[in-house]
Amino acid sequence: MECDHIKVLSLARNGNWDEAHKTVQQYSDELSYLIHAYLHRIEGNISNAKYWYNRVGVDMPNNNLEDELNRLYEMIGKLKKDHSQSPASN
Repeated sequence: MECDHIKVLSLARNGNWDEAHKTVQQYSDELSYLIHAYLHRIEGNISNAKYWYNRVGVDMPNNNLEDELNRLYEMIGKLKKDHSQSPASN
């Protein structure tokens, strides 16, 4: 089963941090790790956020939370677009 990344981000955006965190921590894909990092930034736990960014081999971005949320939504859109164009999905 794959993570519903949009649902997790919507939960976070609507103030349901605990539910978003509980959901995303079950998954080990790169985007889930980035969302997990974002959630810890919301929480103010920067060292934990850096840990999750490092799990995918990137530094914590120097952006605000709103920009990071938008970046994550863009990544989801790109992932869905790439997946829909793959030969296996046709």
